[in-house]
Amino acid sequence: MENFGVRRSYMAIYIVLILFIVPQAAAQNFATLIVTRVIAGACSGVLANITSGIVSDVWRPGRAKSFGTSLYIFALLAGLSMGPVFGSLTVHHTTWRWIFIAQIIFYSALIPVLFFLLPEVRPDVILAHYSETAKNDSRSVDIKAHKKNIDLKEIMKETLVRPTRMLCTEGVVLSFGLWSAFCIGTAFMFTQSIVQVYSRLHNWTYFGTGLVQSAVVIGELLGLFASLYQDRLYFRSANNNSENPGQPIPEARLYLSIPASFIGLMGGLFFFAWTSYSDIPWLVPSIALGFVGFGMFCSTAAVTTYVVDAYAKYAASAVAGMAFLENFMAAFLPLATQSMYRTLGFQWASSLLGFVALALSCIPLVLLRYGRSIRAKSPFMRQAGYGEEYEGISL
Repeated sequence: MENFGVRRSYMAIYIVLILFIVPQAAAQNFATLIVTRVIAGACSGVLANITSGIVSDVWRPGRAKSFGTSLYIFALLAGLSMGPVFGSLTVHHTTWRWIFIAQIIFYSALIPVLFFLLPEVRPDVILAHYSETAKNDSRSVDIKAHKKNIDLKEIMKETLVRPTRMLCTEGVVLSFGLWSAFCIGTAFMFTQSIVQVYSRLHNWTYFGTGLVQSAVVIGELLGLFASLYQDRLYFRSANNNSENPGQPIPEARLYLSIPASFIGLMGGLFFFAWTSYSDIPWLVPSIALGFVGFGMFCSTAAVTTYVVDAYAKYAASAVAGMAFLENFMAAFLPLATQSMYRTLGFQWASSLLGFVALALSCIPLVLLRYGRSIRAKSPFMRQAGYGEEYEGISL
């Protein structure tokens, strides 16, 4: 997307997404559902990646960009968590086909909105457009644009090789990708594990277990409000930045994520694990789910804002590399949920997730300690941060 812009790509993939939801609503066999959902899921993953790039392009580094990124993360996670709520309501009153019909109606209604209100936001693409326009203008206009004629080989390099290279060679992309992938995967696992815990221990219906997901959303909403305080900490760090005086310290993006990950994500998972008993009121593990939602939001927001700021014009490629891990976890973790909770039991299955969260929660501590040297060694961060000084680096 760094070279071709987002408007046309977004619109094309968005329409393909809708087209592959249609056969899901009319599916007469399981194979049709599987194939069409795989393709629709791939489109959704690409759209999520493009959206994160749009956030990076629309807002310059500052408070507006920070809050815009937080809103995007909240919409992403809350959408994952609220899906079972609306799904259970729909199935309770109609049939499962209306889950897909409702999506078709809603997404289709947004097509004209996107067509008229979504402009091109990639700076290089906009500049190239004005450069072409200036050539036909009789007035003297001095516009310099780096426009390249890119063949298919170059396209593959930009869209596949660069994200893969960043995932394999950039420690920040890999570690943060694992961290955010675990958060996304946990959100998807909850769509299965919550049903098991509340239906078997508290004899709740599928409709009721879907409503429990709102506890996760409440935690994520609290995380959104907490992000306002995190932004204050981030911009206040400019007063203590000896590397670039007057500029916020990039690692200050991670301050809130440390207690949120240890107490919210890890602590919430252990809390949920050992309150999953039939003789414990349902409200207690629901509170634990709120802790997890808070931790998931703060961790994912920290990952995204740090990567978007640190990699700047390469943010979309960095996020694409992390998105591979996120989509992998989102696709396969839910498949293992039922067998894992059945084999290990409700307590130890959730505890296993808690131990994984414990290990991943150490990642921001490493960045706080060694972040400056890591940024200095990364060619992508150097070029993104210092522009033409490193223009000769082949990325």
